[in-house]
Amino acid sequence: MLSRTQAVGLVALTLMWGVNWPVMKLSLQELTPLYFRALTMTGGALWLWAFYRLRGVRLTPQGHEWRSIVKLALPNMLGWHTLAIFGVAALASGRAAILGFTMPVWTVLLGALFFGQPLTRRSSVAALAVLLAVALLLADEFTAMAGRPVGVAVMLGAALSWAIGTLMMRRAHLTLPVEALTVWMMLLTAAALWLLALVFEPWPSWRFSPRMWGLLAYGVLFNYGFAQIIWFSLARHLPPATSAMSVMMVPLIGTASATVIAGEWPRWTDGVAVVCVMAAIATVLVPPAAWRAVLRR
Repeated sequence: MLSRTQAVGLVALTLMWGVNWPVMKLSLQELTPLYFRALTMTGGALWLWAFYRLRGVRLTPQGHEWRSIVKLALPNMLGWHTLAIFGVAALASGRAAILGFTMPVWTVLLGALFFGQPLTRRSSVAALAVLLAVALLLADEFTAMAGRPVGVAVMLGAALSWAIGTLMMRRAHLTLPVEALTVWMMLLTAAALWLLALVFEPWPSWRFSPRMWGLLAYGVLFNYGFAQIIWFSLARHLPPATSAMSVMMVPLIGTASATVIAGEWPRWTDGVAVVCVMAAIATVLVPPAAWRAVLRR
């Protein structure tokens, strides 16, 4: 049973992750993708560094821990965050959220393909649901006058990168606290993003509107700050099925909030796709015992 504090934290986390998708879309009206990611990730990493330093978490890596940080940062941070922001630039933000959160299903499928994990009937059903969602969105992008089918491929690449990173995290033998690992992955990724931005994008004017400063503050304080802190806190105390429900709701929140924040009206294909992805996430992440408990109520 969730405590009141845990329930509030879970709802807040889901809202922050979901709303972040249209926030990113609006931010790209005044700032290019790589500079946006570099700026917000740098601010978020410094935010987390200060918070965890005050909490007494060991933040200084030692010896071989640096190798783990670099290896895990490549798919989990650099791959996911870079491809995702370009996916958001190419697609409606709600649609990008739907495709990005196919990650749990790709994690299961890659685990079965490369690590000998059993591919159950539930995993197969989830994979078919995700493939249906992707096919619907891809077909819609091909037929739309201003469609961006390449954006679908980029967003799926982001989801696959995140899935690979998740599998690597599960198999890593870490001696560094997860909080410190996250901070350093963010700092190294931010440094790489600044370098890429300097090479491939024009230098920003930095004369942003008040709305843009608010969007940047949201990215730093909420997406890379409070959300990470809440997630680490909940992950220690909640069962996997409960955490899965939070992940499952993010595409729905992202699609719904995009209408209010970014003025993006979802098409019928988005509605069907988000249901398919939510069902797929629930199928692979929520244990059968949890479903039986719900049905017995």
